[in-house]
Amino acid sequence: MRHRAVGRSGLRVSEIACGTWIGRTEGSAKEVARAALDHGITTFDTADAYAATRAEVVLGKALAGIRRESVEICTKVFAPVGPGPNDRGLSRKHIMEGARASLRRLGTDYVDLYCAHRFDPRTPLEETLIAFDDLVRQGKVLYIGVSEWTADQISRALLIAADLGLTRIIANQPQYHMLWRVIDAEIVPVCQREGISQLAWSPLAQGILTGKYRPGTPPPDDSRAVGPAARKFATGALSDDVLTRVARLGQVADAVGCTLSQLALAWVLHNPNVSSAIVGASRPAQIAETAAATGISLDDDVLARIDEILDPIVERDPAKTPSQPTDYRVG
Repeated sequence: MRHRAVGRSGLRVSEIACGTWIGRTEGSAKEVARAALDHGITTFDTADAYAATRAEVVLGKALAGIRRESVEICTKVFAPVGPGPNDRGLSRKHIMEGARASLRRLGTDYVDLYCAHRFDPRTPLEETLIAFDDLVRQGKVLYIGVSEWTADQISRALLIAADLGLTRIIANQPQYHMLWRVIDAEIVPVCQREGISQLAWSPLAQGILTGKYRPGTPPPDDSRAVGPAARKFATGALSDDVLTRVARLGQVADAVGCTLSQLALAWVLHNPNVSSAIVGASRPAQIAETAAATGISLDDDVLARIDEILDPIVERDPAKTPSQPTDYRVG
Protein backbone atom coordinates (compact mmCIF):
# COMPACT_ATOMS: atom_id res chain seq x y z
CA MET A 1 0.00 0.00 0.00
CA ARG A 2 1.32 3.41 -0.93
CA HIS A 3 0.82 6.45 1.25
CA ARG A 4 0.52 10.11 0.27
CA ALA A 5 0.95 13.38 2.12
CA VAL A 6 -2.18 15.40 2.87
CA GLY A 7 -1.68 18.88 1.49
CA ARG A 8 1.46 20.57 2.75
CA SER A 9 1.14 18.89 6.14
CA GLY A 10 3.28 16.09 7.49
CA LEU A 11 0.27 13.76 7.74
CA ARG A 12 0.34 10.75 5.43
CA VAL A 13 -2.66 8.59 4.57
CA SER A 14 -3.05 5.35 2.66
CA GLU A 15 -4.02 5.73 -1.00
CA ILE A 16 -7.06 3.56 -0.28
CA ALA A 17 -9.00 4.47 2.87
CA CYS A 18 -11.66 2.34 4.55
CA GLY A 19 -15.01 4.10 4.91
CA THR A 20 -17.73 3.16 7.37
CA TRP A 21 -20.88 4.77 5.97
CA ILE A 22 -22.95 1.66 5.26
CA GLY A 23 -24.58 0.57 8.49
CA ARG A 24 -25.06 -3.03 7.48
CA THR A 25 -21.30 -3.63 7.73
CA GLU A 26 -21.61 -3.65 11.54
CA GLY A 27 -21.66 -7.42 11.82
CA SER A 28 -18.43 -7.86 9.87
CA ALA A 29 -16.78 -4.55 10.75
CA LYS A 30 -13.96 -6.15 12.69
CA GLU A 31 -13.15 -8.55 9.85
CA VAL A 32 -13.21 -5.73 7.29
CA ALA A 33 -11.00 -3.50 9.46
CA ARG A 34 -8.49 -6.29 10.04
CA ALA A 35 -8.48 -7.10 6.32
CA ALA A 36 -7.84 -3.42 5.58
CA LEU A 37 -4.90 -3.40 7.98
CA ASP A 38 -3.58 -6.66 6.51
CA HIS A 39 -3.52 -5.00 3.08
CA GLY A 40 -1.72 -1.91 4.32
CA ILE A 41 -4.73 0.39 4.68
CA THR A 42 -4.15 2.64 7.66
CA THR A 43 -6.76 5.36 7.08
CA PHE A 44 -10.34 4.97 8.35
CA ASP A 45 -13.10 7.44 7.61
CA THR A 46 -16.40 7.88 9.44
CA ALA A 47 -18.77 10.60 10.69
CA ASP A 48 -20.89 11.30 13.75
CA ALA A 49 -24.16 11.00 11.82
CA TYR A 50 -23.43 7.82 9.84
CA ALA A 51 -25.89 5.04 10.61
CA ALA A 52 -27.55 7.21 13.29
CA THR A 53 -24.25 7.70 15.18
CA ARG A 54 -23.51 3.94 15.31
CA ALA A 55 -20.70 4.01 12.73
CA GLU A 56 -18.20 5.59 15.11
CA VAL A 57 -19.02 3.01 17.78
CA VAL A 58 -18.56 0.18 15.30
CA LEU A 59 -15.25 1.58 14.05
CA GLY A 60 -13.99 2.09 17.59
CA LYS A 61 -14.73 -1.52 18.46
CA ALA A 62 -13.20 -2.78 15.21
CA LEU A 63 -9.93 -0.95 15.93
CA ALA A 64 -9.82 -1.87 19.62
CA GLY A 65 -6.44 -3.38 20.44
CA ILE A 66 -4.78 -1.87 17.38
CA ARG A 67 -1.82 0.41 18.11
CA ARG A 68 -3.44 3.85 17.91
CA GLU A 69 -0.40 5.51 16.35
CA SER A 70 -0.48 3.07 13.42
CA VAL A 71 -3.81 4.31 12.02
CA GLU A 72 -5.35 7.59 10.92
CA ILE A 73 -8.96 8.18 11.97
CA CYS A 74 -11.09 10.82 10.29
CA THR A 75 -14.54 11.82 11.46
CA LYS A 76 -16.89 14.72 10.74
CA VAL A 77 -19.36 17.10 12.32
CA PHE A 78 -22.36 19.04 10.97
CA ALA A 79 -25.34 16.78 10.30
CA PRO A 80 -28.17 16.29 12.85
CA VAL A 81 -27.36 13.85 15.64
CA GLY A 82 -30.36 14.67 17.84
CA PRO A 83 -33.65 16.61 18.01
CA GLY A 84 -32.31 19.74 19.68
CA PRO A 85 -31.79 23.06 17.86
CA ASN A 86 -28.04 22.86 18.53
CA ASP A 87 -27.63 19.21 17.55
CA ARG A 88 -26.50 20.21 14.06
CA GLY A 89 -24.45 22.76 12.15
CA LEU A 90 -21.05 24.29 12.85
CA SER A 91 -21.69 26.44 15.90
CA ARG A 92 -19.06 26.38 18.62
CA LYS A 93 -21.55 24.57 20.86
CA HIS A 94 -22.20 21.76 18.39
CA ILE A 95 -18.56 21.38 17.33
CA MET A 96 -17.24 21.11 20.89
CA GLU A 97 -20.03 18.80 22.02
CA GLY A 98 -19.81 16.82 18.78
CA ALA A 99 -16.06 16.28 19.13
CA ARG A 100 -16.44 15.10 22.72
CA ALA A 101 -19.17 12.63 21.71
CA SER A 102 -17.21 11.35 18.71
CA LEU A 103 -14.12 10.67 20.82
CA ARG A 104 -16.25 8.78 23.33
CA ARG A 105 -17.89 6.66 20.63
CA LEU A 106 -14.57 5.96 18.88
CA GLY A 107 -12.84 5.10 22.15
CA THR A 108 -9.86 7.35 21.45
CA ASP A 109 -8.30 10.48 22.93
CA TYR A 110 -7.93 12.22 19.58
CA VAL A 111 -8.81 12.06 15.90
CA ASP A 112 -6.25 12.63 13.21
CA LEU A 113 -8.53 14.60 10.91
CA TYR A 114 -11.74 16.38 11.92
CA CYS A 115 -13.87 17.71 9.07
CA ALA A 116 -16.78 20.09 8.69
CA HIS A 117 -19.21 17.78 6.89
CA ARG A 118 -20.81 20.66 5.00
CA PHE A 119 -20.65 24.46 5.03
CA ASP A 120 -22.95 26.14 7.57
CA PRO A 121 -24.41 29.44 6.27
CA ARG A 122 -26.12 30.03 9.63
CA THR A 123 -22.94 30.30 11.68
CA PRO A 124 -20.17 32.91 11.30
CA LEU A 125 -17.18 31.25 9.68
CA GLU A 126 -14.90 32.81 12.31
CA GLU A 127 -16.83 31.02 15.06
CA THR A 128 -16.45 27.68 13.31
CA LEU A 129 -12.74 28.07 12.65
CA ILE A 130 -11.94 29.24 16.18
CA ALA A 131 -13.75 26.20 17.61
CA PHE A 132 -11.74 23.87 15.36
CA ASP A 133 -8.53 25.66 16.32
CA ASP A 134 -9.32 25.24 20.02
CA LEU A 135 -9.76 21.49 19.53
CA VAL A 136 -6.34 21.34 17.87
CA ARG A 137 -4.76 23.29 20.73
CA GLN A 138 -6.43 20.93 23.22
CA GLY A 139 -4.90 17.92 21.45
CA LYS A 140 -8.28 16.38 20.64
CA VAL A 141 -7.84 16.99 16.91
CA LEU A 142 -4.56 16.90 14.99
CA TYR A 143 -5.64 18.34 11.63
CA ILE A 144 -8.81 19.90 10.23
CA GLY A 145 -10.63 19.61 6.94
CA VAL A 146 -13.93 20.19 5.18
CA SER A 147 -16.28 18.23 2.97
CA GLU A 148 -18.17 19.48 -0.08
CA TRP A 149 -17.28 23.15 0.39
CA THR A 150 -17.06 25.37 -2.67
CA ALA A 151 -13.80 26.94 -3.80
CA ASP A 152 -15.01 30.32 -2.53
CA GLN A 153 -15.87 28.92 0.91
CA ILE A 154 -12.47 27.25 1.21
CA SER A 155 -10.73 30.47 0.15
CA ARG A 156 -12.66 32.52 2.70
CA ALA A 157 -11.73 30.07 5.46
CA LEU A 158 -8.06 30.29 4.56
CA LEU A 159 -8.11 34.09 4.64
CA ILE A 160 -9.75 34.12 8.07
CA ALA A 161 -7.29 31.54 9.40
CA ALA A 162 -4.38 33.64 8.15
CA ASP A 163 -5.78 36.86 9.64
CA LEU A 164 -6.50 35.30 13.05
CA GLY A 165 -3.54 32.92 13.22
CA LEU A 166 -5.74 29.81 13.26
CA THR A 167 -5.13 26.25 12.16
CA ARG A 168 -5.41 25.90 8.37
CA ILE A 169 -7.52 23.41 6.47
CA ILE A 170 -5.38 20.64 4.96
CA ALA A 171 -8.04 18.42 3.37
CA ASN A 172 -11.30 18.49 1.46
CA GLN A 173 -13.60 15.48 1.14
CA PRO A 174 -15.57 15.71 -2.12
CA GLN A 175 -17.52 13.19 -4.11
CA TYR A 176 -15.18 12.39 -6.99
CA HIS A 177 -15.15 9.66 -9.60
CA MET A 178 -15.07 9.12 -13.36
CA LEU A 179 -18.69 10.24 -13.74
CA TRP A 180 -18.62 13.12 -11.23
CA ARG A 181 -15.82 15.64 -11.80
CA VAL A 182 -17.32 18.84 -10.44
CA ILE A 183 -14.21 19.66 -8.36
CA ASP A 184 -11.89 19.86 -11.37
CA ALA A 185 -12.85 23.33 -12.60
CA GLU A 186 -12.54 25.41 -9.42
CA ILE A 187 -11.86 23.43 -6.25
CA VAL A 188 -8.77 21.52 -7.36
CA PRO A 189 -6.94 24.64 -8.64
CA VAL A 190 -7.57 26.48 -5.35
CA CYS A 191 -6.53 23.46 -3.29
CA GLN A 192 -3.37 22.84 -5.28
CA ARG A 193 -2.35 26.45 -4.83
CA GLU A 194 -3.12 26.47 -1.11
CA GLY A 195 -1.70 23.09 -0.14
CA ILE A 196 -4.97 21.21 0.43
CA SER A 197 -5.56 17.61 -0.67
CA GLN A 198 -8.70 15.76 -1.71
CA LEU A 199 -9.84 12.64 0.12
CA ALA A 200 -12.37 11.40 -2.41
CA TRP A 201 -15.56 9.70 -1.27
CA SER A 202 -17.69 7.44 -3.46
CA PRO A 203 -14.83 6.80 -5.93
CA LEU A 204 -16.81 3.80 -7.24
CA ALA A 205 -20.01 5.83 -7.68
CA GLN A 206 -21.84 3.72 -5.08
CA GLY A 207 -20.97 0.56 -6.94
CA ILE A 208 -21.88 1.72 -10.44
CA LEU A 209 -18.20 1.65 -11.44
CA THR A 210 -17.74 -1.90 -10.18
CA GLY A 211 -19.82 -3.33 -13.04
CA LYS A 212 -22.34 -4.95 -10.67
CA TYR A 213 -25.22 -3.10 -12.35
CA ARG A 214 -25.90 -4.32 -15.87
CA PRO A 215 -28.05 -2.66 -18.56
CA GLY A 216 -31.46 -4.26 -18.90
CA THR A 217 -31.02 -6.26 -15.69
CA PRO A 218 -32.58 -5.55 -12.27
CA PRO A 219 -30.09 -4.49 -9.56
CA PRO A 220 -28.78 -7.33 -7.39
CA ASP A 221 -30.90 -7.93 -4.29
CA ASP A 222 -27.97 -7.21 -1.97
CA SER A 223 -26.93 -3.97 -3.68
CA ARG A 224 -27.33 -0.40 -2.47
CA ALA A 225 -29.75 0.30 -5.31
CA VAL A 226 -32.44 -1.78 -3.57
CA GLY A 227 -31.51 -1.03 0.04
CA PRO A 228 -31.79 1.97 2.36
CA ALA A 229 -29.26 3.89 0.27
CA ALA A 230 -31.30 3.63 -2.93
CA ARG A 231 -32.54 7.21 -2.58
CA LYS A 232 -28.93 8.40 -2.80
CA PHE A 233 -28.67 7.43 -6.45
CA ALA A 234 -28.97 10.42 -8.77
CA THR A 235 -31.81 10.39 -11.29
CA GLY A 236 -30.68 8.42 -14.33
CA ALA A 237 -27.61 6.96 -12.61
CA LEU A 238 -28.76 3.44 -13.44
CA SER A 239 -30.05 4.21 -16.93
CA ASP A 240 -29.16 1.85 -19.77
CA ASP A 241 -26.99 4.55 -21.37
CA VAL A 242 -24.89 4.97 -18.22
CA LEU A 243 -24.61 1.25 -17.54
CA THR A 244 -23.78 0.42 -21.17
CA ARG A 245 -20.94 2.95 -21.19
CA VAL A 246 -19.64 1.67 -17.85
CA ALA A 247 -19.73 -1.89 -19.19
CA ARG A 248 -17.50 -0.75 -22.07
CA LEU A 249 -14.92 0.30 -19.49
CA GLY A 250 -14.45 -3.38 -18.74
CA GLN A 251 -12.45 -3.69 -21.94
CA VAL A 252 -10.19 -0.84 -20.82
CA ALA A 253 -9.66 -2.53 -17.46
CA ASP A 254 -8.79 -5.80 -19.21
CA ALA A 255 -6.18 -4.00 -21.30
CA VAL A 256 -4.65 -2.46 -18.17
CA GLY A 257 -4.73 -5.83 -16.41
CA CYS A 258 -7.02 -4.92 -13.54
CA THR A 259 -10.66 -5.11 -12.52
CA LEU A 260 -13.16 -2.38 -13.32
CA SER A 261 -13.18 -1.32 -9.65
CA GLN A 262 -9.41 -1.02 -9.64
CA LEU A 263 -9.50 1.00 -12.86
CA ALA A 264 -11.98 3.45 -11.30
CA LEU A 265 -9.82 3.85 -8.20
CA ALA A 266 -6.64 4.24 -10.23
CA TRP A 267 -8.37 6.99 -12.23
CA VAL A 268 -9.19 8.91 -9.03
CA LEU A 269 -5.65 8.46 -7.70
CA HIS A 270 -4.18 9.63 -11.00
CA ASN A 271 -5.14 13.14 -9.92
CA PRO A 272 -2.08 14.43 -8.01
CA ASN A 273 -4.33 16.54 -5.76
CA VAL A 274 -5.99 13.37 -4.42
CA SER A 275 -4.37 11.83 -1.36
CA SER A 276 -6.79 8.99 -0.80
CA ALA A 277 -9.85 7.25 -2.24
CA ILE A 278 -12.37 6.27 0.44
CA VAL A 279 -14.06 2.93 -0.22
CA GLY A 280 -16.71 1.02 1.67
CA ALA A 281 -16.85 -2.72 2.13
CA SER A 282 -19.14 -5.28 3.68
CA ARG A 283 -16.78 -8.24 3.15
CA PRO A 284 -13.00 -8.64 3.54
CA ALA A 285 -12.72 -9.81 -0.08
CA GLN A 286 -13.94 -6.43 -1.30
CA ILE A 287 -11.19 -4.68 0.65
CA ALA A 288 -8.60 -7.04 -0.83
CA GLU A 289 -9.66 -6.11 -4.36
CA THR A 290 -9.79 -2.37 -3.83
CA ALA A 291 -6.52 -2.27 -1.88
CA ALA A 292 -4.80 -3.75 -4.92
CA ALA A 293 -5.58 -0.56 -6.87
CA THR A 294 -2.72 1.23 -5.13
CA GLY A 295 0.17 1.88 -7.47
CA ILE A 296 -1.72 1.16 -10.71
CA SER A 297 -0.64 3.74 -13.29
CA LEU A 298 -2.75 4.85 -16.25
CA ASP A 299 -1.10 6.22 -19.36
CA ASP A 300 -2.48 8.98 -21.55
CA ASP A 301 -4.02 6.55 -24.05
CA VAL A 302 -6.01 4.82 -21.30
CA LEU A 303 -7.21 8.14 -19.89
CA ALA A 304 -8.24 9.29 -23.37
CA ARG A 305 -10.16 6.06 -23.96
CA ILE A 306 -12.02 6.47 -20.65
CA ASP A 307 -12.99 10.02 -21.60
CA GLU A 308 -14.10 8.92 -25.07
CA ILE A 309 -16.47 6.36 -23.56
CA LEU A 310 -17.87 8.45 -20.71
CA ASP A 311 -17.75 12.06 -21.91
CA PRO A 312 -21.51 12.47 -22.71
CA ILE A 313 -22.53 11.39 -19.20
CA VAL A 314 -19.82 13.08 -17.11
CA GLU A 315 -20.97 15.83 -14.71
CA ARG A 316 -18.51 18.73 -14.55
CA ASP A 317 -20.61 21.69 -13.39
CA PRO A 318 -18.98 23.14 -10.22
CA ALA A 319 -22.39 24.52 -9.19
CA LYS A 320 -23.39 20.92 -8.39
CA THR A 321 -21.27 20.95 -5.21
CA PRO A 322 -23.89 20.36 -2.44
CA SER A 323 -22.36 22.87 -0.07
CA GLN A 324 -25.42 24.48 1.50
CA PRO A 325 -28.19 21.98 2.39
CA THR A 326 -31.04 24.15 3.67
CA ASP A 327 -32.55 21.31 5.69
CA TYR A 328 -29.23 20.25 7.25
CA ARG A 329 -29.41 16.71 5.92
CA VAL A 330 -26.14 15.28 4.65
CA GLY A 331 -25.87 12.72 1.90
